[in-house]
Amino acid sequence: MFPPFWYSFQSLMAKQEIRIAHSPDSDDAFMFYALATEKISPGEFTFTHHLEDIDTLNQAASKGTYEVTAISIHAYAYLHEQYALLNSGASMGEGYGPVLVSKVRFPLQELPQRKVAIPGEQTSAFLALKLMQPEFQYRVTSFDQIIPAVQRGEFDAGLVIHEG
Repeated sequence: MFPPFWYSFQSLMAKQEIRIAHSPDSDDAFMFYALATEKISPGEFTFTHHLEDIDTLNQAASKGTYEVTAISIHAYAYLHEQYALLNSGASMGEGYGPVLVSKVRFPLQELPQRKVAIPGEQTSAFLALKLMQPEFQYRVTSFDQIIPAVQRGEFDAGLVIHEG
């Protein structure tokens, strides 16, 4: 039998890596700040952070890419057998998002005649908009390009979660 110090030496040599994927948004950065900056001890684990937009994270989650990942609650409906929800984190709320932005105000009833940039088909923002107005033309656009594309006139409106 090995002496007790052998086990702690072995655990230092073979730390288990846990890949954490989240968006670069300030709320996610805040949630993972202590781990990312080693303000708290990771113990027997090594945490590797991967930063991506929520649509990319939703797609990666469907493949089981990361052990811990931020995903849309909409995507979670399809992934509930692969992932468990943590009891922290949410990027929706009154006055926080999602928000439909445009250069010119128009009634929601006109949305079917408008072209909308969305951050992803499995985002909670898209689900909320589809529940409000089921029919409209859209194209998936990187979240950081939605507002500039609306400003350039490429879209009549853009669906932003809270980044804008």
